[in-house]
Amino acid sequence: MAEHAPRRCCLGWDFSTQQVKVVAVDAELNVFYEESVHFDRDLPEFGTQGGVHVHKDGLTVTSPVLMWVQALDIILEKMKASGFDFSQVLALSGAGQQHGSIYWKTGAQQALTSLSPDLPLHQQLQDCFSISDCPVWMDSSTTAQCRQLEAAVGGAQALSCLTGSRAYERFTGNQIAKIYQQNPEAYSHTERISLVSSFAASLFLGSYSPIDYSDGSGMNLLQIQDKVWSQTCLGACAPHLEEKLGPPVPSYSVVGAISSYYIQRYGFPPGCKVVAFTGDNPASLAGMRLEEGDIAVSLGTSDTLFLWLQEPMPALEGHIFCNPVDSQHYMALLCFKNGSLMREKIRDKSASRSWSKFSKALQSTEMGNGGNLGFYFDVMEITPEIIGCHRFNTENHKVAAFPGDVEVRALIEGQFMAKRIHAEGLGYRIMSKTKILATGGASHNRDILQVLADVFGAPVYVIDTANSACVGSAYRAFHGLAGGRDVPFSEVVKLAPNPRLAATPRLGASQVYEALLPQYAKLEQRILSQTRGPLE
Repeated sequence: MAEHAPRRCCLGWDFSTQQVKVVAVDAELNVFYEESVHFDRDLPEFGTQGGVHVHKDGLTVTSPVLMWVQALDIILEKMKASGFDFSQVLALSGAGQQHGSIYWKTGAQQALTSLSPDLPLHQQLQDCFSISDCPVWMDSSTTAQCRQLEAAVGGAQALSCLTGSRAYERFTGNQIAKIYQQNPEAYSHTERISLVSSFAASLFLGSYSPIDYSDGSGMNLLQIQDKVWSQTCLGACAPHLEEKLGPPVPSYSVVGAISSYYIQRYGFPPGCKVVAFTGDNPASLAGMRLEEGDIAVSLGTSDTLFLWLQEPMPALEGHIFCNPVDSQHYMALLCFKNGSLMREKIRDKSASRSWSKFSKALQSTEMGNGGNLGFYFDVMEITPEIIGCHRFNTENHKVAAFPGDVEVRALIEGQFMAKRIHAEGLGYRIMSKTKILATGGASHNRDILQVLADVFGAPVYVIDTANSACVGSAYRAFHGLAGGRDVPFSEVVKLAPNPRLAATPRLGASQVYEALLPQYAKLEQRILSQTRGPLE
């Protein structure tokens, strides 16, 4: 029957915090298969909560590396049991939660290259890691190492200019430095250090996969301009680190053919290619098919901005990564903690707990809100470092409260003006072809999206990104197969479903917000200067 006809495809994997997931995407870019393994539910013997172990200090957060290996075993067996036709897989790529690191013990390469197809992976690799519980992105125990790294290169801004970010506790260089300082024996017995992404790729290759430029730029170790490891940063973290990391490669690189283990055990074709795995955020950029000048805005518990940048301006806030689909360009990532929970709080207080009343408030108030501006931070914000609610009237005087409708618009306008100001601080410039791709819970509210379009002066589209890292990984596999550097990514994914237009900027919006944005930025600086003293 037609539905069982062979479908040539690429697989996209995602080794995320709470699960491993895979999708199969055919040559017309249709997703026709997906499967997942949830760590807490399907692998309870590892005792994780939310896929991690939070240690007694509340700062150290790790995940058992064998849990990821066993999850891959389970998912492949599930695919086999369902009758999935592995022989049709042309290539695969994947994503890993960013900033996690894996430590391969001396001799592990030998085990990887001589896998027996008669046994699952986790039985053969159980003695291959010098650290069994690996640090992940939620870890915040390396403040001392961050300060040491910044001091070694001449300060936080110097490190940001070099590597794309100031020192962050979760970034891999600082995690490696902590392991070297606190567990030198384990470090000395480590022959290779992988990111979660390159670790997962190594499992498929049957040998060590290189780290790609894009995920590598989330380590505080890679010089983002010339795409080589910074000798100063390496030296500040640990000895012999360059040989343990191996040389980085462009994100679209075909790093090799699939290991014979998968050919014999599951029926993958010998010609199946492995394209370099990358981080989950870069893979999502690929999944959303961002192009030059575009912005993706994820409106969830926290709000995240992905930007396509040509000329980055690294700052003390946000992150600049190498672009996963165009090695000449960059991507930026900005995270704002006060997202949907703040919107729900103001909805409850000022719109009778009703989203329809919240929408009516946005419809009934004018663009620019009559000059009333608000800053709403229920928890300490990342960008900028402010907490509390701060309201200013037309004369820029601080006031205790706004009427309900004004409050609603002040919140939404303020959230989006902050995003635009901080995006421009990283070098982003709105272009005539700019489009905004909105995802997450609030992207279902057309009136919120209208404010987004007005503030940025660009059309807003909505896109289904439930599996954006997985789907982006499959797209990247097709891109690698097509030749990577010599073929534009946009050409490879032109058959993918198009996003839907949700809002266009209203007449006069650009004049209103071009006048308000400098005022908003000044007020933000005023609040920062007033609060910074006691907070530091």
